[in-house]
Amino acid sequence: MDSMAAADRAAWETAGKKAGAAPRNSAKTSKGDTTMTMDTDQVWLRARARLRAAVGEDIFTSWFARLELEEVVGDLAHLSVPTRFLCSWIQSNYVEKILEAFRHEDESIGRLHVTVRVTGQARPRLVSSADPVVEADAAAPVLEARPSPALAAVQPSGGLRADALSGSALDRKLTFDSFVAGGANEMALGVARQVASAAANNVVTFNPVYIHSSVGLGKTHLLNAIAWAAGASDTARNIVYLTADHFMYHFITAVKSQSALAFKEWLRRIDLLLIDDMQFLQGKSATEFGHTLSSLISGTKQVVVAGDAPPRDLEMLDDRVRSRLSGGLVIPIAPFDADLRRAIVHKRAAQAASRFTGLNFPDPVIDFVARSIVSHGRDLDGAVNRLVAANQLTGEPITVGLAEKTLQDLMRSRDTARVRIEDILKIVARHYKVPRNELLSARRSRDVVRPRQIAMYLAKALTSRSLPEIGRRFGGRDHTTVLHSVRKVEQLMSEDGELTQEIELLRRMLEE
Repeated sequence: MDSMAAADRAAWETAGKKAGAAPRNSAKTSKGDTTMTMDTDQVWLRARARLRAAVGEDIFTSWFARLELEEVVGDLAHLSVPTRFLCSWIQSNYVEKILEAFRHEDESIGRLHVTVRVTGQARPRLVSSADPVVEADAAAPVLEARPSPALAAVQPSGGLRADALSGSALDRKLTFDSFVAGGANEMALGVARQVASAAANNVVTFNPVYIHSSVGLGKTHLLNAIAWAAGASDTARNIVYLTADHFMYHFITAVKSQSALAFKEWLRRIDLLLIDDMQFLQGKSATEFGHTLSSLISGTKQVVVAGDAPPRDLEMLDDRVRSRLSGGLVIPIAPFDADLRRAIVHKRAAQAASRFTGLNFPDPVIDFVARSIVSHGRDLDGAVNRLVAANQLTGEPITVGLAEKTLQDLMRSRDTARVRIEDILKIVARHYKVPRNELLSARRSRDVVRPRQIAMYLAKALTSRSLPEIGRRFGGRDHTTVLHSVRKVEQLMSEDGELTQEIELLRRMLEE
């Protein structure tokens, strides 16, 4: 660990001595006159379960899945996340909820401290590990550490900050070994394995590879698995995994710091580039991605992209980029059938049973979950996690009755989870005779604004997308604009019966 990290650790130890800190492996809780000692990891496990129940599976997976407890010092819980963006977002939006979940399990915890963690040495040193940054606090200045050997080879001299030379964090659990194959995804899995094997041997296979499916069917899992497998044999190989949001953040940061040329040069030296959530790429960042794509392919470097729609439907990209993506290998992942859903639930249940002594998932429960939750893989993972949490928190055995009680909201949403925002845009544009691109534009005329608001309302009502995600799909709008549109349509529906019937017709058309 570098000197900055050591200094941070020393500061924590000093604070602990002053506060009369509890040991790392214990935390004190009081109920009435009784004081008990509980392992802090167990406190954190229970707090995570409460947090998952409070915010829902989608939000938990997006923002809290990679949140880890580092230590408890006095009344202060120290948590860490892998990226600066995640740290800033959690501090701005979720500190109170996390603290509330902690207090339910340990009343002595009254403060939170969230930092960006330094990647451990046991992890393969891929560029996507985000390890050049050590941050003491989201609001504090960034402390730049010495670049790792993997970064040193591509470190530009143009003044680009070290934290702009890192990718999105990889998830250690998302490997080929943990991926569950079936008829819906076996072709995508086969291509991903071939790409990873070729990249590990410095060979370019199908290029570019574009994987597309609706949400939660395994695109991110495959991209992570490719990165881990391709980097396993040579940790100096320059592999970068980036979400579209992260790509845009890096590009905008580079432009603001007048180091765009250095950023572009860094991108062009990548051996394997993996871009996730392509549908969220907007504006000049999309143009820059097009240049990067052409440069890497021309330089015989492997590119793998994932999105929720085929390349032809990515209208924020220009025709040349869409053509380039379509000209590679385009692989769809179909919705899961019953056999694949059951295989996923069975594997996740077996993984949970290996971590918790005495945990048992009976076959009828596995069958019930696979039959009842038909939306996507993340909901299946979330269902297993909820049942584990319910068992560990209450001691109640895992039964079909417990599943019915615990998974009600997931089962209610199963019928609407198949609707895509792209489908909503097409139906609304056709119904109101408004060009689809006008719904995404900045035009404020009444004949465009009202259909746009209705489309946003339907996106909120019929999909599992968050408000920020919906805003990005509607031309990069802010989540407050989406919320205003939803409330406006709800108000108009309460006053206008004809509009209510019209929207109900659109809803039926989308759900057919």
